[in-house]
Amino acid sequence: MIVLRNFVKYDALTLQENSYSDVSIEHIENLICKWNQKRVNNKYFEMFAIVADKTVVGTISLYEHSGEVISIGPEIFKLYRQKGFAKEAMVYACNIAKERGYKIVSQQIRTDNTASIALHSSLGFETNGLTYTNANGNQVAIYLKSLV
Repeated sequence: MIVLRNFVKYDALTLQENSYSDVSIEHIENLICKWNQKRVNNKYFEMFAIVADKTVVGTISLYEHSGEVISIGPEIFKLYRQKGFAKEAMVYACNIAKERGYKIVSQQIRTDNTASIALHSSLGFETNGLTYTNANGNQVAIYLKSLV
């Protein structure tokens, strides 16, 4: 069983060890402060630590696209993958989004990311199968899930 909580300063080292190896602790602490403002570009944004047995095993973010549409970005740290943490965190994050009034989760998933595609499909996300090249040059498809 996991819990989602906001990051605090003492999580900076864990983040550095698992996701931000080329970034100073001070910079990561500043990121945590920004995340905890829960706004980016005048839109709702929240970053959560995914915690299992008092250990941060990953991150999950919620980012508002419009008043009814949100995206959810899970990242499970390498050591903790394939243990069900991403699926459980996605369920919690969808519930948070629904409680905040969002109606649709829209995900942009790389077409070569079979693990993410399997995860989202198992949670009831759907795609029309059309792909395009995103701003980073990756082939992606859009996956949608209704929260209504």
